[in-house]
Amino acid sequence: MKLDVKIQMLNFFFEVFNFIFLVLGFSVCGIGLWILFDGGSLLNVNTSDELRVVGAGLMLIGLVVLAVSIVGIVGAMKEIRVLLLVYMGLLIALVLGQLFVTLLLLINRNTIEQSLDQTVNQIILWYDGHNRTDTLMDRIQRYESCCGRMGPSDWLQNSFLQSHNLTNQDLLPCSCFNSSRPAINSPWCSESQNLTGPVYGVGGGSYEQGCKQKLIDWLQENMLTLIAMDTALMLIQVVQFVFSVYLYRALGSRTPPKDPEPGEDKYLQDQNYADVDPDSADLHYSSLRLDSSGRRTIS
Repeated sequence: MKLDVKIQMLNFFFEVFNFIFLVLGFSVCGIGLWILFDGGSLLNVNTSDELRVVGAGLMLIGLVVLAVSIVGIVGAMKEIRVLLLVYMGLLIALVLGQLFVTLLLLINRNTIEQSLDQTVNQIILWYDGHNRTDTLMDRIQRYESCCGRMGPSDWLQNSFLQSHNLTNQDLLPCSCFNSSRPAINSPWCSESQNLTGPVYGVGGGSYEQGCKQKLIDWLQENMLTLIAMDTALMLIQVVQFVFSVYLYRALGSRTPPKDPEPGEDKYLQDQNYADVDPDSADLHYSSLRLDSSGRRTIS
């Protein structure tokens, strides 16, 4: 295979895998932004420092992937070997960073789950149905068909119910019921007939299962998705590293010979003239004669 054809093929596959590398990098960055800034996710409400480090690390990795991809594209298209070396070095650094984030996530999985439990307990304690975290808890209970963290009895710890001595009145958030008719300006519902006044809504068929296991399953699914994407990104980086090495070597084989330094040609010419034997030169010129027609002849 000709060298130019080989370089073109390596460039093509390099660009294809670099595009996949870039897409996965943006996806990882998106997950990091989701963990850190999505107000509609429990991960954002979670106060775990480990989870925030993971989110920040993922966002940073995604941004670095963008920069590394640009370096690789420029190095391959312009055939600049130095940029390819920089690209390979950045790939190694990225793999190490991804391993750190993945191991941090796996090692602190139990800590993150405990922090999630504490977050849910705090939401239940201060729930009044009028802020962002309360809306999030209602959405979880409604769509997952669960109530409280371990069960409906968790709501007995709510500060509103305790301050109004309503812990024995069978009051629950309306999202804990299979069907409900909320009252105006009140998130609370009850199945009891004597509490169907204007203050509280009417609920029917409360959920008996807590949300803890569903939240753990949801958290583990997101962790597995994150680890799978991180692993795929590292595999793509290994493939990119191999293509970069072959492309670097191929470009090195096509590098033109080094031009002589200034004055080197004159030095070589002088050296050649110095090596000529004067006697042999005289003998050579003395053997040349001109015939009658003006042509040179050797005598």
